[in-house]
This record gives sequence, structure tokens and C-alpha cells, in this order.
Amino acid sequence: MITSTYDERVTASLPEIQDRISRAAGRSGRASDEVTLVAVTKAHPIEAVRAALSHGLFDLGENRTEELAWKRASVEDGRAQWHMIGHVQRRKAPRLVGIADLVHSIDSVRLAERLSKAAVEAGEVVPVLVQVNTSGEESKAGFQGGDLEDEVLSVLALPGVEVRGLMTMAPFTSDEATLRRTFEGVRILHEELRAFEGYCGDHLSMGMTNDFEIAIEEGSTMIRIGTALFGKRTNHD
Repeated sequence: MITSTYDERVTASLPEIQDRISRAAGRSGRASDEVTLVAVTKAHPIEAVRAALSHGLFDLGENRTEELAWKRASVEDGRAQWHMIGHVQRRKAPRLVGIADLVHSIDSVRLAERLSKAAVEAGEVVPVLVQVNTSGEESKAGFQGGDLEDEVLSVLALPGVEVRGLMTMAPFTSDEATLRRTFEGVRILHEELRAFEGYCGDHLSMGMTNDFEIAIEEGSTMIRIGTALFGKRTNHD
């Protein structure tokens, strides 16, 4: 069986994705350049990273600390911005200091405290997004419930981390009303948090391959696209 190269896959898929982004942004009264496309290279080989970079996709998403570290070390392109989009184990948080340009998945105060301590010790400031769960799904990580805002404020008070906005993972569903309700809840929280000191919120990381157009219509500034861009992953280790 003949399989296409990653460069061929991105050449074929990117124009349509960009067009869909542009139309969705237009429906929300924004320009397409107000939405950052994070190319999710997790579990794909280094060829996927190189293909993304060659097509001007400099925001790259990984979900494992080790994989992010070795891919970053393998790519000599100063334009690349590395996003940690997966769950972060507290014991591995210190490894992200200096290698993750943006951590999307700060889903607990304890994780934020661990990253804060490591960042301060290294003399660094790590840009982060606070992950929130507005869908109520038990399988989804993130801050939720009545104490959500107070917990986010606890993260804002920590040294060494700079909260740049919010991230969420919507339910995997085709029900548009459910998706819109999830994304709207994050956007409303985002607006409320802007009143608090320390919230440098300019990012809403919402939307993946199956729901990014709805996410953009509801205010997303950052979408995480893997399958639509590169095809299905072959590495599930």
C-alpha cells in the first residue's frame, strides 16, 4: 500500500482547514489571523513536525513531556512554539520549564504550585492556560464546580507562572447545543476573570478536529488540530 508523506498530507489538508477557519471567524465577526492553529504533532514522527514547519505552522502541540523535549531538541527552527496540551503529572511538571512555550493543561492548584516552584527555582516564568471543565463530564480534567473561580484565583497568585487564558476539552459529541454551551461557559468565565489582577488572558484554547468551527464561532482564539491535518496517528504507545 502506498502511503502519502506528511508533507503531501499537509499540502492536501491545510487549505481546506484554513478556509474553514476563515469562514468560522467571519461568522464571529473576526479575522482568521485572530485564531491560532496549533498543529497537534503528538504521537506522529518528527516528519510531521517538519512538514508543519515547512507550511508555516509554527505552533506545535504535544501531550507528553518526554516527546515534547526530544522533538524540540531535534528541530532547529527558532520560530517553533511548543505547546503542552496533554495532562501533566505533577512529578514531571519541572521538566516543562524552559521547553514548553505554553502549557495548556493546568488542571489543579497542586499542579500549578509544583510548576510555580520549579519555575521560580529556575528563574523562569512559564506561560500557562488554566484548564476548565464546563461540560461537567467526569472523564474530563479541569477546574469545575462552585469553587472554580476561587481556585483559578489561587493559580493567579502564584509566582513563576503567568496565566494567559483558559483551555477546555468539549464532550465528543455531534450535538451542537452541547458544544456551544460548553464553549460559551468558558468564554463567559474568561470575561469575568479579566477583572482580576494577574490574569493576562488573551487566549481561549477551544476546539479540535471535530468541533473547531463551533469553537471559533463561540470565541476560541486557539484551536488544536491533529487528525484533520496529518491523518490518523499510527503510534499509540
